[in-house]
Amino acid sequence: MYENVYEQITDSLVNHGYVVIEDALHETLASKLFAQAKEEQNYKVAGVSTASAIDTNRRRDKIHWIDAESEATQEYLDFTNGLREYLNRSLYLGLNYYEAHFAVYQKGDFYEKHLDAFKNSKNRVVTTVYYLNDAWSEEDGGELLMYDKEGNFIKKVLPNANTLVVFMSEEFPHEVLPAGKERYSIAGWFRIDKR
Repeated sequence: MYENVYEQITDSLVNHGYVVIEDALHETLASKLFAQAKEEQNYKVAGVSTASAIDTNRRRDKIHWIDAESEATQEYLDFTNGLREYLNRSLYLGLNYYEAHFAVYQKGDFYEKHLDAFKNSKNRVVTTVYYLNDAWSEEDGGELLMYDKEGNFIKKVLPNANTLVVFMSEEFPHEVLPAGKERYSIAGWFRIDKR
């Protein structure tokens, strides 16, 4: 069903290390996931872990881990499972599983520049971000900024519904600029460690 998307992602990962695809999946999926994300009551404050506590000065979003709890999340996870199999078959990445959460940024929330792969631990290999808000403009803020390994700016992504970003987790530092209004997405990672 998504073979063309899988092929586009794979080719871009090989050639550039990342890809941004607008209108990536079925057009109704983002709106179903958006409705579910807004209805969710069990968000937890996210933060950057330090040795002693969670540091919320570097990250202000709230998250809710997802599973196949609804038709919409099942459809999204079916897509990502197909992508995992395609990447393993095409690039021999050895990805074991995928984990993902809804993320909500309230007005003023942000996430400072960071890498998704944990230091000295090869676990998160490929990152995905899928945006859920429709009618988003630059005035609304909340853009994803991507950098290369040397810290040079390479891409700004407006968080519009049904836009999918995929990149190699160890290679691209990135940040989320302060949101001007409530902003929803799904952040996920293909991993090679054991559950």
